Amino acid sequence: MQSNSPILVWFRRDLRLADHAALTAAVTSGRPVLPVFIWAPEEEGKWAPGGASRWWLHHSLLALSKELESKGSRLLIRKGASASVLRDLVEETGAEAVYWSRLYDPLLIERDKAIKASLTSDGLEVKSFNSALLHEPWTIRNKTGNPFQVFTPFWKNCLAQGEPSEPLPAPASIPSPQKWPATASVESLELLPRIKWDTAFYKEWKPGEAGAREQLDQFRAGVMATYKEARDIPGVVGTSRLSPHLHFGEISPRQIWSAVQENLAIDTRDGLVRGAEHFLREVGWREFAYHLLYHFPHTTDRALRPEFNDFPWLQDERQLKAWQKGQTGYPIVDAGLRELWTTGWMHNRVRMIVASFLVKDQLLSWQDGAAWFWDTLVDADLASNTLGWQWTAGCGADAAPYFRIFNPILQGLKFDPEGTYVRRWVPELARMPNELLHKPWEAGPLILKAADVELGKTYPHPVVDHGEARDRALAALSTIKKAD
Repeated sequence: MQSNSPILVWFRRDLRLADHAALTAAVTSGRPVLPVFIWAPEEEGKWAPGGASRWWLHHSLLALSKELESKGSRLLIRKGASASVLRDLVEETGAEAVYWSRLYDPLLIERDKAIKASLTSDGLEVKSFNSALLHEPWTIRNKTGNPFQVFTPFWKNCLAQGEPSEPLPAPASIPSPQKWPATASVESLELLPRIKWDTAFYKEWKPGEAGAREQLDQFRAGVMATYKEARDIPGVVGTSRLSPHLHFGEISPRQIWSAVQENLAIDTRDGLVRGAEHFLREVGWREFAYHLLYHFPHTTDRALRPEFNDFPWLQDERQLKAWQKGQTGYPIVDAGLRELWTTGWMHNRVRMIVASFLVKDQLLSWQDGAAWFWDTLVDADLASNTLGWQWTAGCGADAAPYFRIFNPILQGLKFDPEGTYVRRWVPELARMPNELLHKPWEAGPLILKAADVELGKTYPHPVVDHGEARDRALAALSTIKKAD
């Protein structure tokens, strides 16, 4: 192989320079490096990025382009079939190697295998690297050699592997070719919405590697010490909000792990230690989601527990629309769905509440919920989305028991007792007293009038009666239990 032949580094969901094994290997070779991003959503089928993810991707690509320019390089952007684009670039540049970070979505695994086989048969050097996980799915097995389906033993096995290796530094500079091939612009990908529903996104988020580092630093400096208690309170900033940065690979789990350990090395306060342990456990849940997606690829569309595939889900467009728009008549549910639509994100505790309401109270399918989250979340991740929805529906790995049905009233009273969260996202209820805020239909006419609330007009009546809906769900779900 010619010592000066370029290496194509194919960026996908690894939109950063630090702790990027493929980029580091290419730079270390001393040969020219050509970073390339290929927009080919059709190759991801129904799981092509949704509207909110496309917004994030647009800004993340702009940020990556600037980071590369600061290192003396640039980002090549092409549209089209990935295999064809890579072949075109090989021909245009004389590249004799293609490096990339591995992905774990079922369709993309098959695509990448085919591309690797094809390019290798033509004599190119093709290498793939781990960029997204602490432990890749095939490296963790139970005592019988099979994949795990319960989180706790899975995470214990991961921890038994020892500390993750230290993250790689970003290259000081990136060697460039003498001549750059043509590139499309980020704008030409048309990722931004034509109808400007994304206005609030700009206030909430800073996509890109620098934004990810800032978010992690803020979390470490403040929230992590109270994370164990605060992470369930949607009315406060109690979580890391790193999920979209992780999904797009603007930061790696190794970087997060290393940064948390730095905190613990100098501060051993009980609160910080507890917060750090719980936070890293959530990183472990992400690992578990990828473990399941890899070993059970059908779960993106079908239940892991096959008996659920014949569950009598209802088909009710009116009920689904009420849920999507945050018009269910249950304030904590509506607040979550309005937060999602406005910001592209929803607090994790509230995600569980709204998901339980859809599949248990409304008896609408978890696939309906997963599809809505996929289109509206900036952190829409196939592995985590699938795990979360199947867990709530009771049809997946380590799933919630069939009789676990969140009461949206009690959940609101417990986790938003002062109504901070509901009043922000359901302002028409802002003047309701705390004790009735999460159940306004129980308020008398004088209280409703004083709060300027008219049920059925300014705020909807409940779309279902929770008590009756719970009995209906338990009856339907008990048939699955008996079948099991």
